[in-house]
Amino acid sequence: MPAAVGTLAVMTYNLRYASDRPPHAWPARRPFMAQRLREAAPDIIGTQEGLYGQIKDLATDLPEFEWIGLGREGGSRGEFMAVFYRRARLEPLEYDHFWLSDTPLVIASATWGHSNRRMVTWVRFLDRETGKRFVLLNTHFDHQVQFARERSAALIRDRLAAWGPEVPVIVIGDFNAVAGANCTYDILTEGGALQDTWKTARARTGDPTLNTFTGYEPNPRRSERIDWILARPGIETDRTEILNWTTDAEQPSDHLPVMAWLRLP
Repeated sequence: MPAAVGTLAVMTYNLRYASDRPPHAWPARRPFMAQRLREAAPDIIGTQEGLYGQIKDLATDLPEFEWIGLGREGGSRGEFMAVFYRRARLEPLEYDHFWLSDTPLVIASATWGHSNRRMVTWVRFLDRETGKRFVLLNTHFDHQVQFARERSAALIRDRLAAWGPEVPVIVIGDFNAVAGANCTYDILTEGGALQDTWKTARARTGDPTLNTFTGYEPNPRRSERIDWILARPGIETDRTEILNWTTDAEQPSDHLPVMAWLRLP
């Protein structure tokens, strides 16, 4: 289904970190991922788990995109919350990173009992097609510690105040919590601070019963969404979809990407 003129196609996608060892080695997954991403034609891809070499490979495979990111251990070290954007349409006006901890400006900090460092990469964009500006935050919450997920959600919600209420903000990522069944989700959405585009979309295409985390299973259908696209009120969602790539000979990742076609106010 072609996107309507003026809509912004946003994707969140956990890439599964690169490994050279089978099964699911990155060299085998890479061509399928690049092919599927070209077919999906997003304007923005917020990635999680990608390692530096993996991000560079995707940049090579998707030459129409630029990217912004930083390793969660600092520099090129650790996993990236890289933001790929279609350069012909989008211009980054500013960007930065913060860590999900009590000391968010300290690189690689972790204070909430989680062993993996967690962070946010954010970018303020100009959409050249519409002349509108917006902010996108891309993140990956902890997979083990619920307290860390809740504090992470609260920190992001507090950080939204850095941009006035009139600024369109989109928050995407792998939250490691099932939408609607975990208070992490409630913290971000309560009071309408952010809305779940899955719920506000005028239409959902594809199979709505899919899990977004598959573990490479061929039929993950328990309606568990841990990868979300959230948006401030005023941003309209034409449609949304969990893209089912589990039928590939080599699945590109152990997650399925989620896309939303958005209209900025």
